[in-house]
Amino acid sequence: MPPRNHDENESEFLYHIACDNCGSSDANSLYSDGHQFCHKCDTYVHPPKDGGEERGDEVVPRMARSAEFLEGRYDDLEPRGLQERTLRKFGYRIGARYGGQSVHVGDLYDTKGEELVAQQLRTKDKTFPIVGNIKQAGLFGQQAWRSEGKMLVITEGYIDAMSVAQVQDLKWPVVSVTNGAKAAKKSIARAIEWCLGFETIILFFDNDEEGIAAAKECALLFPAGRVKIAAMPDYKDANEALLDGAGKQIIDAIWGAKEYRPDGLLRIKDVKARALADPVIGLPWFDERLTALTYGRRTGVYCLGAGTGVGKTDFLVQQVQHDVDVLQEKVGLFFLEQPADETLLRVAGKFAGKSFHVPDGTWTKEELEIQLDRLDEDDRIVFYDNFGSTEWDVVAAAIRHLRHAEGIRLFYVDNLTALAAGSDLAEKEALEEMMAAVAMLAKELDVVIHLVSHLSTPEGKSHEEGGRVMIKHFKGSRAIGFWCNFMFGMERDQQHDDPEIATLTTFRILKDRLSGRSTGKVIHFGYAAAQSRLVPSDAPPEGQAHGFRDHTKGSTVLDDDVPF
Repeated sequence: MPPRNHDENESEFLYHIACDNCGSSDANSLYSDGHQFCHKCDTYVHPPKDGGEERGDEVVPRMARSAEFLEGRYDDLEPRGLQERTLRKFGYRIGARYGGQSVHVGDLYDTKGEELVAQQLRTKDKTFPIVGNIKQAGLFGQQAWRSEGKMLVITEGYIDAMSVAQVQDLKWPVVSVTNGAKAAKKSIARAIEWCLGFETIILFFDNDEEGIAAAKECALLFPAGRVKIAAMPDYKDANEALLDGAGKQIIDAIWGAKEYRPDGLLRIKDVKARALADPVIGLPWFDERLTALTYGRRTGVYCLGAGTGVGKTDFLVQQVQHDVDVLQEKVGLFFLEQPADETLLRVAGKFAGKSFHVPDGTWTKEELEIQLDRLDEDDRIVFYDNFGSTEWDVVAAAIRHLRHAEGIRLFYVDNLTALAAGSDLAEKEALEEMMAAVAMLAKELDVVIHLVSHLSTPEGKSHEEGGRVMIKHFKGSRAIGFWCNFMFGMERDQQHDDPEIATLTTFRILKDRLSGRSTGKVIHFGYAAAQSRLVPSDAPPEGQAHGFRDHTKGSTVLDDDVPF
């Protein structure tokens, strides 16, 4: 028998293990050179010749154990339904002392599974202190398995990894990321070379929003076709299923895992039914000519640009009146450059055929109050307080609320430039970032967003004198042009000597994403002051084309050379 001081040689104590001679569960000790000594029956086991003790698929490596690492004992972890042999397989012990309390200890080895570099502890209040350097660690349990094989399961937590392994009788490799879902990608990335030794990788994360998102993110680390995602709809995680006696569901989840495919990739069978649906006209505009040109309004963004005083607000509020009165739709109004009471007066005026916002003596306070009471009782219009934040994130949150809480699907935002002013970015960058966000929100919520944009000063004739509106005049035009369903421009020569032409508006379709057929088409509106309404109008008489007066010759000509 070797002397009792055998453990004072160069080898160091690693941890307690079961004794094959006397049957003790933890009196036997394993040392760094691979030898064993049982302090209960004094049995000594010589170290293996190759420096490592093999037990089936398990290889206990030779390594030094730092004095800072915690000990503990291997035992059944009854509250989690885990057996002693499972904890021993993974290097997970209970009963260690840390900070004056009892903790669990999970050993973490380097990315090759050879050297102990860290431990993650688990306290009763579910905090997870780290001992050692977790940045050098591979995956939890990695040291317990060979470095290649048919299939590897990766879980979100240590308890889950041991649960999955136990229901498979510890025969199939299972590991866990080291520090939960938020750090899962970094944890797997450190051990990616080891993981790729397996033909198939199964990501078996928690069945919650964070776990699902982390699994999709981690799947991108692996080559296409190598990774699958397991799901267990009836349970939050594998340990919950184990405790409920649903080990079969764990097995089914693994073998029924689906190959990961990034969101948005579809085959014909996925969209065939939708493609076969008859095309329909979207929600109509107040002018049937515009409805015919655009095939109505669909989910997305419709952007309108015009010079100051040309009539874009008048156009919007008339469309609001049509949506509420004719279509019986609710609307959300985000007019960011005028008070809500002024917006209300303009909208009410469209319903009553009065200019309530103008003190011209053509209406009475009683008429206004009657109309306001009607709109209040109907309750189809919601205003955004323009003294609130103009930051897009705040406005977007309000739109999202109105969609979900009120069912509103028609929104009016006047204007895009005011939103950009609330950003910390330069105007151009802010507009580009915002347009993408606006378009994605419209798609997410299945809504129509009517958007107004200011125009930059054109070369030559101003927009207020009827200068043609072009896409390049929109501030942030590249982003607007890219993300919008339609872009419209409004032109009116407010300074024309002829009152009819001075009130004649050209409405120009600058971009038609749906069919392209309407790009460049124009319709005209006159203004019926007595009813405070835009009305359909014919084009100006030939030779007096609206908006392009040749002042040098005293006549009006159509500028055919100006691009759309």
